Amino acid sequence: MPPSRTLLTASLLAFALPGCAQAPPAERPAPYPCEGCEIIQEVDADTLASSVRIADASEPGERLVLTGRVLRADGRTPAPGVVLYFHQTGADGLYQRVGGALTIQGWLITDADGRYRVETIRPGPYPSGEFPAHVHVYVGEPGRAPYYLNDVVFEGDPRVTEAYLAGLIPHTDDGVVRLVRDGAGWRGQRDLVLVP
Repeated sequence: MPPSRTLLTASLLAFALPGCAQAPPAERPAPYPCEGCEIIQEVDADTLASSVRIADASEPGERLVLTGRVLRADGRTPAPGVVLYFHQTGADGLYQRVGGALTIQGWLITDADGRYRVETIRPGPYPSGEFPAHVHVYVGEPGRAPYYLNDVVFEGDPRVTEAYLAGLIPHTDDGVVRLVRDGAGWRGQRDLVLVP
């Protein structure tokens, strides 16, 4: 029997015979170690929308809306059904917690066109001044271990230095977002490209 027919016959028998099951495809590993990324799996993706408010209206600070699309590694193809987790500091540069949980955090899932929207406040830099003000972004692609992308940082922040940019995760964008002020606060747009 030619090799291609042998393979086809074996595949059909595996599904047809009781007790014979094919192993599921191996999960793609994360592209790098990701401490804390298991948090992305703490919510049921079926309960998520493509828009989330991670800082409620009572949170002090200037309002900020981040929008964009999630794209496959080719940088062109939309990636629907990708879970994103965001968290950040308050305007004072500190992480606030209630009962151990961060108060400025949230999950969403990209829509059919890979789009997402996050309503929050503009974060402050850490009081130590060692890092730019930033928003963390974790990715949960179907069939892949969760991982993170470069943080969202803001154009014009004096802490976004050459040294900072040199230390970023390769194979993705630098995360630098240009903000525009409107009547409600700040708006920024970033397309997130998934890593290969």
